[in-house]
Amino acid sequence: MESQIDYWTARALLEWQVELGATEAIQDVPVDRYALATVVPKKPVAQAEPPMQAGSPDTDAVSLAQQAVGRASDLAGLRAALEGFGHCDLKKGAQNLVFADGDPSAKVMVIGEAPGRDEDRQGVPFAGSAGQLFDKMFAAIGMTRSAGGVAGLYVTNVLPWRPPQNRDPKPDEIAMMVPFVKRHIELARPDLIVLMGNVPCQALLGRRGITRLRGNWHEVSGIPALPMFHPDQLLRNPLAKREAWADLLSLQAKLREMV
Repeated sequence: MESQIDYWTARALLEWQVELGATEAIQDVPVDRYALATVVPKKPVAQAEPPMQAGSPDTDAVSLAQQAVGRASDLAGLRAALEGFGHCDLKKGAQNLVFADGDPSAKVMVIGEAPGRDEDRQGVPFAGSAGQLFDKMFAAIGMTRSAGGVAGLYVTNVLPWRPPQNRDPKPDEIAMMVPFVKRHIELARPDLIVLMGNVPCQALLGRRGITRLRGNWHEVSGIPALPMFHPDQLLRNPLAKREAWADLLSLQAKLREMV
């Protein structure tokens, strides 16, 4: 009888393959491609594009987001702009807007991916088991959400609403939230940024592959930024905690250099 692996283990293994650069799966049966008939693709028939209408899927949500954030002069105004932004379908299925947590005066701003079930229920980023691990990780270097300044953390996500079934955010969903995230950074004015997971790296660095990106300092809006594994990934792959600890020490050293 063949052994089976659970969903989360299978997903973690697949994500690892993608991180390593795998792009195609190997089939059980070899394919003789010399025996395949040559198919000449049909030339597509040019069709006129329908006119863009307000509220339709073709609406330029990124431009609308840029207009919305331009009117936000403080964090309260940015939160109000998000609450009034009606062009992201994720908002319809979410229980709460997950804006931020911690002290805005903190030197370090942590940007995560998207709310999960616990975050959506509580309305704060990094809650539940992932949040508990998050707090333990930073407490190990003397940092908490309840503190400000050098010992504090200000925490947010790229997406403020939970994707259905915790699926990965789509590229268009990330794109329309980027103006909000960049404005959030401008208003919070942190000294350092931590990008936890692939989604914030894609949104702010234009790159994915957290395994390759982590451990190296980058720059976001002129601010030093350190990619790190998301706590969810560490829960699925505890062996990666060694690299996460090295990144925390790098963050601590960077902070000490700046004091």
